Amino acid sequence: MAGLSTQMNVIVEKTKNLIQLCEALQEENDLLKLEVQSLQVAFQTSTDKVHQLEEKVKALAVAKTLDDSEVDKEAINEKILDTKQKINDFVREIDRCIGLLK
Repeated sequence: MAGLSTQMNVIVEKTKNLIQLCEALQEENDLLKLEVQSLQVAFQTSTDKVHQLEEKVKALAVAKTLDDSEVDKEAINEKILDTKQKINDFVREIDRCIGLLK
């Protein structure tokens, strides 16, 4: 009988130890789940920030293209005005020469 009682006590102790271990592992598991959720939120936030920055880069590229176009338009307008002025100068010179020939 004493042997059976001892075995029963050993089984009860091992069961208590297993229950304590199970509870400790459950707590650790809960903490790890919270950490995973936190990391997922941080990852999503970072992903959103990356997308926002990519959109800003695209917008800046478009703005730069438009700015470059404005510079090109100004240069073209200046060339057109220069050319018109030269044509007007040539017409005046031709008119002057025609006037001298008369």
